[in-house]
Amino acid sequence: MRPFAAGIYFLLHPGEVSRWHRVRADELWLWHCGGPLTIRLGGSGNASAETTASVLGPDVRLGERPQVLVPAGVWQTAEPACDEPVLMSCVVAPGFDFEDFEML
Repeated sequence: MRPFAAGIYFLLHPGEVSRWHRVRADELWLWHCGGPLTIRLGGSGNASAETTASVLGPDVRLGERPQVLVPAGVWQTAEPACDEPVLMSCVVAPGFDFEDFEML
């Protein structure tokens, strides 16, 4: 039975990248601590397209957002926006299944 939702914590260090991927579920990124994180979205075709960026982080005065929603099927990549590690969570609904995951 597939869970209603699933979540993970993970840490990205400067120079590390969450590679281009997409899932067939809405994915909510949540910032917890560290520096900001740049999340790029690249469309929903067979490969990533022209990108738009959001910055996941605590400083809303600078345009950072404490959470970013990536719609189901949209290509995404992420990397620290400065020389500081970032601790974040990702929550997907319905729950994660590797059959719904595609990486470039």
